[in-house]
Amino acid sequence: MSQQANEPVVDRPPVNADVTPATAAGAELTRQTRIGGFKIPTDALRAYTMLFALVAIWIYFNYATDGIFLDPRNFSNLMRQTAVTGVLAVGMLMVIVTGNIDLSVGSLVGFIGGVAAIAQGQNGWGLVPTLAAALIVGFAVSQAQGALVAYANIPAFIVTLGGLLAWRGVVLGMTRGETIPITLPGFKAIGQQFVTRPVGLAFALLAVAGIVWMNIRRHRARARYGLGETSTLNLVLRIALPALVVVLFILRMNAYEGMPIPVVILIIVALFGAFLTQNTTFGRYLYAIGGNPDAARLSGINVRNHIWAVFCIMGLLAGVASLIYTARVGSASPDAGNLLELDAIAACVIGGTSLMGGRGTVFGACLGALFMASLDNGMSLLNVQPYSQYIIKGAILVTAVGLDMLGRKQG
Repeated sequence: MSQQANEPVVDRPPVNADVTPATAAGAELTRQTRIGGFKIPTDALRAYTMLFALVAIWIYFNYATDGIFLDPRNFSNLMRQTAVTGVLAVGMLMVIVTGNIDLSVGSLVGFIGGVAAIAQGQNGWGLVPTLAAALIVGFAVSQAQGALVAYANIPAFIVTLGGLLAWRGVVLGMTRGETIPITLPGFKAIGQQFVTRPVGLAFALLAVAGIVWMNIRRHRARARYGLGETSTLNLVLRIALPALVVVLFILRMNAYEGMPIPVVILIIVALFGAFLTQNTTFGRYLYAIGGNPDAARLSGINVRNHIWAVFCIMGLLAGVASLIYTARVGSASPDAGNLLELDAIAACVIGGTSLMGGRGTVFGACLGALFMASLDNGMSLLNVQPYSQYIIKGAILVTAVGLDMLGRKQG
C-alpha cells in the first residue's frame, strides 16, 4: 500500500482510476452475475430488473384504470411529475455514492423558488436574471454546506438536517406565509409548455447517438487499458435497451402535445450526470471515495475537494429542480418542496444506489424516480387513501434497502 501511495495516481489517464487501490472498492461497478451461459454486470442487472418491475406496475395500473394510466395525456402528466424528483435524484446519487447524504434539498427547492418568485415579482427582474439568481443561490447554499462537511468534518447528516430546518424557516419568513405568483410567461413555460413534435424526434436521435457514443467509448477505453472488454451481448444491451426506451418514449410524448420542457431538462441533466459519473476521472473517484475513503486518500485522490464538489453540483441541480417545480405550479409557497428530499433519496435507493456509498447509476436513479412517480400517479387514479400511499411507499423503500444490505452480506 505504501508503494502505491507514493505513485502520482492523479496524473494518470482517467480510466487508470479503475486500477488504483482506491477504486478496488468500486469493483462493484464491474462485478458480474451469471445467468445461464451469460455474465451480466450486477449494476446492469439491477437496472434491468427495475425496468421490468416498472413495466409490470404500468401494466397493472393501466388495466386497473381502464387504460387511463397510459393514455397520452396522463402519461405526459406522469413524466412532468417525474422531472423534479429525477433532477434531484441525479444530484443525490453523486452525494450518496461518496457516502454522504443531503436532507436539505426539499427545503432548498422551496427557498430557491421563493427567491425566484420575489425577484421576478416584487423586484421586477427579467427572466434571465431571475433564473441566474436561482442557480446562484442554490450553488452558494450547497457549497457552504459542502464546505462544512468536507473541511470542517461535520457529518453530512447533521449539516443537511440543520439546512432542512433552517431553509424552511427562511422561506417562511421571506414569503411571510403567503403564496407568491409567477408572472413571467417565459418562467411559466419552463414547467408548463411543450416542445414541438419535430424537435422531440430530433432530440430522440441526439439521445440515441449519445447513448451509442458513451458505450462505445467506454468499451474501447476498457480494452485499451487492459481492464477486460465488455461482452458483445452486454454492449448490445447497454445500447439497444436505453435507445428503444428513448424512441418509444418520444413517440408516446408526441401522441399528446409533444415532449414537456421539464422532461427535456431532465433528460439533459441525466445524460450529463451519466457522462460525468461513468466517463470521467472525477466520476470514478466519487465511487472510489464511497467504496473506501482511506484507500482513496492514500491513492492521491483529494477526498475533501471531491465531496465539496458533489455538494456544489447538488445545489445547482436543486436550483434547476426548483425552477421546474415553481414554474409548473405557477407560484412559490411556504410549503413548496416538502418531503422532496425523501423522494429523491428513495428514487436513488430503489434504483440500486447503496446508502453505504460506492455504488449506483444515474440510469437507476432516474428509473427509481419514475417508479415513485408512477406509484403516486397510479394510486391517485385509483383513489387510494393518502395514508395507504405513504405506507406502501415506505414499505417499498425499506424493502429496497433490505435487499441492498442482503446483497452486500452475500457478497
